[in-house]
Amino acid sequence: MVENTEDFYLNKEEPVKGCLLALRKIILEQDSFMTETLKYGMPCFCYKKKIICYLWTDKKTGEPYILIADGQKVDHPALETGSRSRMKILKVNPELDIPIETIKNILQTALRI
Repeated sequence: MVENTEDFYLNKEEPVKGCLLALRKIILEQDSFMTETLKYGMPCFCYKKKIICYLWTDKKTGEPYILIADGQKVDHPALETGSRSRMKILKVNPELDIPIETIKNILQTALRI
């Protein structure tokens, strides 16, 4: 069982581990009030105690994604709804460059909500 956020990242294999750590850094840099905790076994990022997003990996592909908590309020073409009614995800291929500007844009929109 994952006991803390560090264990979540360290238990992953490369290149997923490096990708998740980079995503973590990008998320935390969005605002000085952004904090990280562990909820439901995955890293959860909060802004002034309000959940903004989670980091997780797809069960089938193993690829990382950012799950936006109030995704239905964030309109961005890179976000996928799938079967979720409230949340949306942004898939990130760990073999490619991370779309930093897209992530920042989505997170800044989520922070304004």
